[in-house]
Amino acid sequence: QVQLVESGGGLVQAGGSLRLSCAASGNIFKINALGWYRQAPGKQRDVVAAITSSGNTNYADSVKGRFTISRDDAKNTVYLQMNSLKPEDTAVYYCNLDIGAYSGIYYFSHNYWGQGTQVTVSS
Repeated sequence: QVQLVESGGGLVQAGGSLRLSCAASGNIFKINALGWYRQAPGKQRDVVAAITSSGNTNYADSVKGRFTISRDDAKNTVYLQMNSLKPEDTAVYYCNLDIGAYSGIYYFSHNYWGQGTQVTVSS
């Protein structure tokens, strides 16, 4: 089993910065793709940023140039550095990890979600 613990959310003024962290622990052989999503009240959950196992990144147009996703495989942790925050960035942010593991001799991968962390940007 794998546990994800998110941290770093909070209240910040427009133009400020926050750094979100998502630490994975448990039965982990390899972390494959990683992503951050967000969900504002009354809206669907949308992808914000993603990073592959080879380090390739993709960002939603609304956050390009302001947000940076990174990973530390030694710590099984993914980060989201958020700069120049805007009120429209207010949402609950979730990390999503695709993790490979072994059960005996069998390899499998599974997708996990973090518990979510609230980010509120005041104008």
